[in-house]
Amino acid sequence: MDIIISIIYIILFIIMMIFVFSIGMLKQYMPKKEVLLVLGVAFLIGCIGGAFFLEPVYQDLPEVLSLVEKNMPNNEETLYLDVSSSVDINELIRTCEATEGFKSFKETSISIPMWKFDDTEKSYFEFVVGNIDSGYKSYNVTDSTIEIELKDNYSATSALKSFSDWYKLVYGGSISYAQVHSELVVDSSQLDTFEDILLQRGIVASDMEGPVQERINQTNSSMLSDIEFTLACGGVGVIVAILGIYIESVVPAYRRFKKSMNEKRKR
Repeated sequence: MDIIISIIYIILFIIMMIFVFSIGMLKQYMPKKEVLLVLGVAFLIGCIGGAFFLEPVYQDLPEVLSLVEKNMPNNEETLYLDVSSSVDINELIRTCEATEGFKSFKETSISIPMWKFDDTEKSYFEFVVGNIDSGYKSYNVTDSTIEIELKDNYSATSALKSFSDWYKLVYGGSISYAQVHSELVVDSSQLDTFEDILLQRGIVASDMEGPVQERINQTNSSMLSDIEFTLACGGVGVIVAILGIYIESVVPAYRRFKKSMNEKRKR
């Protein structure tokens, strides 16, 4: 949320609390039994103000606190990407490498969805996949997917091409879709820039590790739920109303206390 909008929302909530305070000050003109009504109204106004004005600001708290980690030198974030084979991986790598804050890009594995294997087909693939390409570090055949881990510095494009060529030779068809799993390491201060680059290509990190994500996770785990936060704001409204109700008795008492303290000092 924009900082100006956040400030406006906070000011609007303060204005609502001033209104609640003013209602409390009218207590001397009301019957005593109306005090509970005042407190009820104060709670309702606090809840409404919290839900509409403070909650959007509160939800942005993790991102605000993560700004500290983003501006710490030498902090790095690792983004785990699951990219469709239809995306130009080489173009993505070139763009990332040319962007300030780039650290590394590593293609770790590929997943190729197939049909539902029977036992014979599964056994066949388990036997043959390891012989297709020497760039395959390891592989796993599930009931309907072939997952291949790549050796270091071996590209997913080459791995997919070798499998596709073998598949076409054996089955006469082509592989229409596969998923490339990779790891992008960037400077924390440039995280937003790289997220924008990925988003422009329809890519969102499936997971992320680093100081920024850790701060976000820690903040999220300690935050109140939406209902709890709204009720807490209602409680603030009640406290403000009570201050308004008793302000006329508190201020004179404070003045008497201050006067007595001054007299003691003079002695």
